[in-house]
Amino acid sequence: MSEHSRNRKAGIIIGEGGTIEEAKQEIGMTIEAIDNIETAYELSKKYNVEMPIIDTVYNILFNKLAPNEAVLKLMTREAKQED
Repeated sequence: MSEHSRNRKAGIIIGEGGTIEEAKQEIGMTIEAIDNIETAYELSKKYNVEMPIIDTVYNILFNKLAPNEAVLKLMTREAKQED
């Protein structure tokens, strides 16, 4: 939540329409959240684990899914038992 957080700054840049590369260039340091989302996404696919929030954030970052579309997709997905 700190306004000095690299992850928060990256989120703001990307949320305002910037790219990952623009965020990395402006911040000039590692942005752990981006690397972690990519790794979590890859692991979920490797181990066949459904992770809708990870999938959605990954698609925002790497596949240009619009954030408002992403929220709609998450909020309207079919409810089911999750273990």
